[in-house]
Amino acid sequence: MGNVTDAKICMLEERANVIRQSIVSMLVEAGSGHTAGPLGMTDIFTYLFFFALNHKPEDPTWNGRDRLVLSNGHICPVLYATMAHAGYFPLEELQTLRKFGSRLQGHPHREFLPALETSSGPLGSGLSQALGMVLADRIDNGTRSNKFFYCMLGDGELNEGQNWEAIMLAGKEKPHNLIAIIDRNNIQIDGFTERVMPLNDLRAKFASFNWHVQEIDGHNFEAIDDAVNQAKVVFDMPSVIIAHTIPGKGVDFMERDFRWHGVPPGSGPEDEVKKSEQAAKALEELRTLGGKITCGDK
Repeated sequence: MGNVTDAKICMLEERANVIRQSIVSMLVEAGSGHTAGPLGMTDIFTYLFFFALNHKPEDPTWNGRDRLVLSNGHICPVLYATMAHAGYFPLEELQTLRKFGSRLQGHPHREFLPALETSSGPLGSGLSQALGMVLADRIDNGTRSNKFFYCMLGDGELNEGQNWEAIMLAGKEKPHNLIAIIDRNNIQIDGFTERVMPLNDLRAKFASFNWHVQEIDGHNFEAIDDAVNQAKVVFDMPSVIIAHTIPGKGVDFMERDFRWHGVPPGSGPEDEVKKSEQAAKALEELRTLGGKITCGDK
């Protein structure tokens, strides 16, 4: 079982909602970018940065930190927003997303923002990078390093063959401190994943490569906490957490619609909400939680 308390869950839920608002605002200001994935992964990023990660925002290159590698770099609005709320840089800087000269590019660029662990954009390379970091750390610190290496993956990018080479090598090397988290939202830019390129039974696939596998609701903080803590006590294989998420989470007219994969509010489909009203409608729904019960009302 995990260690997160009811009070902490309440705080994380409220924090995630504020971060979602920041994501929408920065995408609207940029006029471009990805919406569905960032909103869907907000709960997991919030949990990591505000509960699980061993890190120091005031000292982002601290050697003792855990590492977080974002493989599906196009969902970087959630990474930037969460980092800003965690204190890595001012919240006001979020409004420079994708602008010329900004540190917050449309895909993460480590030379612009040194707090990032990697540059990402080309899909399918993050797990190889994370595994390389783990193996280098093993050389430096032995097989019982205190660091954990988290790699965030999109389900659509598992179409890339390089992932499976890394999965196979990790199964051989058995790094206990490598934790992959898959955003299993079932969409990619061209449609639903199982229509574009069926992934089928990811649990069975990873297990066959000697990974410890868990499947969870990616919006349930208790489930996220339980899974991460279980992954941390597996000492003879790498771990993967398949997190079932809702793309566009928190905004009803965006949820589960693959057309929101790569467009910001104001440029999305108009089936339910006109483009001119999408930004205001999304922010209103997030601010009021769509009329849902808040943790303070439970």
